[in-house]
Amino acid sequence: MTDHNTLTELESRIAFQEDAIDKLSDVVARQEIDLERLTRMVKLLHHQLREMGGDSDTPAADEAPPHY
Repeated sequence: MTDHNTLTELESRIAFQEDAIDKLSDVVARQEIDLERLTRMVKLLHHQLREMGGDSDTPAADEAPPHY
């Protein structure tokens, strides 16, 4: 391979890598937004469950299930 061909090949690889990095960055940004939204939803649902008294209906971790 000549130096020109090698340089062209490297430039092509860099261009593809930059494109891949940009796409991955977009995906990470969207996932961060989704994660924040889901975290808020879980906190809200947890709060609503506690207001409904749902925590008192759950059996204790060391309590045997009723079929024993």
